[in-house]
Amino acid sequence: MRLLETFRQLFDGTKYLHRKSNLGDLVAVEFFEDLVALGKSAKLPPRIAAHDRVINLRNITIGKTARRGDGTLGELVPSAVAIVEKDFVVARGPTANIEIGVEAKILAKAMIKQIDRVIGDLQRQVAMFGKHGGNPLCIGFVGINWSNSYMSYEGRRRFPTDGKKYKHPIQEAADAEARLRRDALPVFDEFLILNFTATNTRPYPFAWKDYGALELEYNALLTRVSREYDVRF
Repeated sequence: MRLLETFRQLFDGTKYLHRKSNLGDLVAVEFFEDLVALGKSAKLPPRIAAHDRVINLRNITIGKTARRGDGTLGELVPSAVAIVEKDFVVARGPTANIEIGVEAKILAKAMIKQIDRVIGDLQRQVAMFGKHGGNPLCIGFVGINWSNSYMSYEGRRRFPTDGKKYKHPIQEAADAEARLRRDALPVFDEFLILNFTATNTRPYPFAWKDYGALELEYNALLTRVSREYDVRF
C-alpha cells in the first residue's frame, strides 16, 4: 500500500509543513503504483509495461490548458520519450489525454475555515479532468486529522491549537468529513477519506484512526477502479 505509506511518511517522525505545494503529488502518484501492483486490471499493466500509458506530472495534456491536478495518467504522446524513475514502475511523460485523474488533499487543522475552498477545489478538479473529452476515472483522497492537539509552522513561528480560538483537529474532524461526503464525494468516481492522528510536535507521532478498515476500503477501491478501467478503456 504505497499510497498509505507515503501519506504516513509526511507526518511520522518529521515536521509537516502544510505550505509545501507538492505533498499531494507525492501521495497521488503512488495510487498508480498500487493499481498496477494489485494486478486486477487486464489492460492497464501491459500498457504500463510498454510505456504506452504514463503519468504526466505536469498534469496537463499536450495542446490543452487545465487547472493542475495531483496526478494524471494517460496515453503517451507519439514520438515522446517515457522516463522511468528509480523505484517506480509507471513511467513519466507527456500525455495526449487523461484516463485516470487523482486529486489529494490534507486537512490537518483549521478544517472548517478552509473546507469550502477545499470542496470547491475538488469539484473544479473533477470538471477539469473531463473538460477536454473522454470519460476519465476521477479519484479523490482527503486526509483528515483527528488529533487532540496540533502545531503548525510558518518559518520560525509556531501556531498551536488551544481548543478555543484555534480549535483542536478532533473538534472539527467529524464536521469536515460529513461535509466532504455530502459535497465532494458525489462528483468523484471513487473517493476515500484517510482518517489519521498527528500532533506535529516532537517526536512527531502518527497513527491511522483504523488502519485495518482503511486498508480494506483502499483495496476495494483499487479493485473497482481496475474493473472500471477495463470497461472504459
